[in-house]
Amino acid sequence: MPETPTIWNDIRERIEQPSVALRLPGFGSPRPAGLRDKETYAAWLADQLRAVDGPVDIVGHDWGGHLAMRVVSAYDVPVRSWVSDVAHGWHPDYQWHEAATLWQRSPEGEESLAGLRKSPTGGGYTFGDMLQPRGMSPQLAKEVDDIHDEEMSAAILALYRSTWPNFHADWGRDFDRPVTARGLILTPAGDPGAQPARDRDMTARLRTQLTELDGLTHYWMLQDPERGAGALRHFWASLPD
Repeated sequence: MPETPTIWNDIRERIEQPSVALRLPGFGSPRPAGLRDKETYAAWLADQLRAVDGPVDIVGHDWGGHLAMRVVSAYDVPVRSWVSDVAHGWHPDYQWHEAATLWQRSPEGEESLAGLRKSPTGGGYTFGDMLQPRGMSPQLAKEVDDIHDEEMSAAILALYRSTWPNFHADWGRDFDRPVTARGLILTPAGDPGAQPARDRDMTARLRTQLTELDGLTHYWMLQDPERGAGALRHFWASLPD
């Protein structure tokens, strides 16, 4: 979020196994009325995974990473392993970034996202413009801006406003019990929003593996897809058959 499945194309070409990239409802596709918060989005993801012949290795980026962690810790799904690049968001001391805290307020959130939507004349500062300094490609930035409508803004607000003060406050309790699926936490250390120390803490808490992607940004899968795919292949090769 707010990316589209296009973000995974280069990685999927390199991982050498069948894969599918899901599109979150509301991000360039209709959003059913029942998808009103983070829990209903997690339930939607669980339903998608149940429709896939398992076992499944799920890889999540940004909000997809949060939803993946929720699914493996609270839902009965055929998941063998999970990967997330935002596990620090589940740390007890995590505080949301400035944009998120803005979107969690009304009417400031609505006004902010309305200002980031591309105008009919093509001018103005857009969501894609905001994310390119973090490594989003110009091509993907244009795709995001093309689909950023009022429905997408509403979906963004619904997700962020259902997550206060952080994921540990409610969802974190379900990670206090053993989780069958094996996990990998990715830390793209070149991301201005990276929190390596908290990622390492979460690795110890959840008894997962950790791979630090030095020099890579929030959009590591675009910046160096071969290195990203290599990290995934290495992790999967370590899993029991």
